[in-house]
Amino acid sequence: MSHDYLYETPLLDYRTPAIQGLIARRGWTDLSYEDRIGAAYDFVRNDILFGYNADDALPASCVLADGYGQCNTKATLLMALLRALEIPCRFHGFTIDKGLQRGVVPELIYPLAPRNIIHSWVEVQHAGAWLDLEGFILDEGVLTALQTAFPERDTLCAYGAGTDDLQKPDVAWIGQSTYIQKTGINRDFGVFDSPDTFYAEHRQLTGLRGLIYRRVIRHWMNRRVGQMREGVIPVIPGGAASLVPASSHPDATEAA
Repeated sequence: MSHDYLYETPLLDYRTPAIQGLIARRGWTDLSYEDRIGAAYDFVRNDILFGYNADDALPASCVLADGYGQCNTKATLLMALLRALEIPCRFHGFTIDKGLQRGVVPELIYPLAPRNIIHSWVEVQHAGAWLDLEGFILDEGVLTALQTAFPERDTLCAYGAGTDDLQKPDVAWIGQSTYIQKTGINRDFGVFDSPDTFYAEHRQLTGLRGLIYRRVIRHWMNRRVGQMREGVIPVIPGGAASLVPASSHPDATEAA
């Protein structure tokens, strides 16, 4: 195992009492290598609900305390748990087209949202290969609500999902890569040792726009996600025809 992919950082603060206590209570250190990955992954997927934190660059212990997160904050927590369990992992940064957030971002402010939104997933070392872990973003409640609302759809790029197989997405840990927002990706920043090194180069929630997001917009979005979890899916203007993968947009490769 590579030491470079096991070290603690300010964001991957896995030696904090909250994270060490969680691992001890769950007995995860007694599991096999593969099952340790699965335990951390399943916890982040469903015990940490899909929602929007105050910032992307939050320490893992803060994400755990919030009890909810989106792609970037959940990725930080998952990496911290994996490294605490001696599972080498690294960070892969991207942007996604904002269409993937349609329905979660209120329509009133959707036109003001940046076209390209910072996104990430975790790469984990397993069986001699690096596997992609992204399927942890949507908790089971949100995913089931979307499947129920769109029973005839396979392709969906909205409401926080970006998949070509909505009814049977690769989200369960079975020793293989998992995905739930992959089809929304429109730029690849490459692999980083940690989220700290990525956010040192790429930040989005800054300035006045970031302040408004933290104080107002994210709370609005979280209420909408809560409604989705209860089966109330916001209507998107244009209907089903607008719920297409970002990769099919003419300017999908526009830089962030």
